[in-house]
Amino acid sequence: MSKADLAHVGRELGDNAPGAERSVGRDAGRDATGLSRTAILAFAVVVLFAVSVLLGSYTVTVPDFFKILLAHLTGGQKIPGASFIVMENKLPRAVIGTMIGAAFGLAGGLFQTMLRNPLASPDVIGISYGASAAAVTAIVVFGASGAVVSGAALAGALGVAALIYAISRGGSLGSGGGTSGNAAGSRLILAGVGIAAALHAVVSFLMTRADIRTAADALVWLNGSLNSASWDRAGILALALLVLIPAAAALSGPLRILELGDDAAAGLGIRVGFTRLAVVAVAVALAAVATAAAGPVAFVAFLAGPIARRFTAKASLPASAFAGVLIVLAADYFAANIAPLLLDGTVLPVGVVTGALGAPFLLWLLVTSNRKDA
Repeated sequence: MSKADLAHVGRELGDNAPGAERSVGRDAGRDATGLSRTAILAFAVVVLFAVSVLLGSYTVTVPDFFKILLAHLTGGQKIPGASFIVMENKLPRAVIGTMIGAAFGLAGGLFQTMLRNPLASPDVIGISYGASAAAVTAIVVFGASGAVVSGAALAGALGVAALIYAISRGGSLGSGGGTSGNAAGSRLILAGVGIAAALHAVVSFLMTRADIRTAADALVWLNGSLNSASWDRAGILALALLVLIPAAAALSGPLRILELGDDAAAGLGIRVGFTRLAVVAVAVALAAVATAAAGPVAFVAFLAGPIARRFTAKASLPASAFAGVLIVLAADYFAANIAPLLLDGTVLPVGVVTGALGAPFLLWLLVTSNRKDA
């Protein structure tokens, strides 16, 4: 938002105090700082992506990487072994990790900004559990695998999101009437937590009824993993993000005005109910396609927004996306390359590492919020 936009908002709210211009200047300075720090996050993403592809249990030099990539694109001579490892394992794994990190980060940032609550993420409000329950049902009951499981996860996430929205809808969240945005957001979170608990019970029941082999397959998917990364999945996910990321960018302006409060946003011409519904739809779709591609990688959406906010000193959707990518790529590098050295060769799913990060971060978030309240 420019200086002119901020000044216009101040006038609409009756903020004509002598310090208004200084406030606008501070906001502009904060925006500049936020942009520079977002650029740092973007640079860190590029570095970590290169590390994921070039280093690890099998290292590749930069000249060899470009030689392999050029040979793959032009049909030239391949390097035995190295070409397969890079083009069929390392590169698609890093590409999908980047895309799901961005999708989860954006989904968490959208929910947390709209509801003004750091707990409002797909992990907490039940959307990931909807995908998990549908996918496990497909695996255990119908013996599905591959794309069918991903499709079931996508349908489950969207269905549960619609149910949560229908239960929590009581005015401002979707229709623009009645109650405050904070109250509507609290209802959405409570409805999501309740549905998540019920779906967790469904998943546990199905796992107890499955045979050992089927349960093992379902458990790998439930933890979230990039082990099955492929160019086919990357292509489908890229097509979805080509639609959803511009949609999230289009909503960022109205969403920022919505942070001023429902009444102020409505006074500035924002259709509050429609904007909230659009934000929910885009955030749910982002979380759903990411979950369908790699499983419910725990706590990425929950962690990305607060980390980005702390680093850039402001709510920022691009920073949330970059933070999500950094979390996924760093966790996957640890799970695939460092954990086997510590655990006698055991390769962990990426979701196990991100889940281990989420619990202490939640406790830290609660402690710091309590200190602020005191």
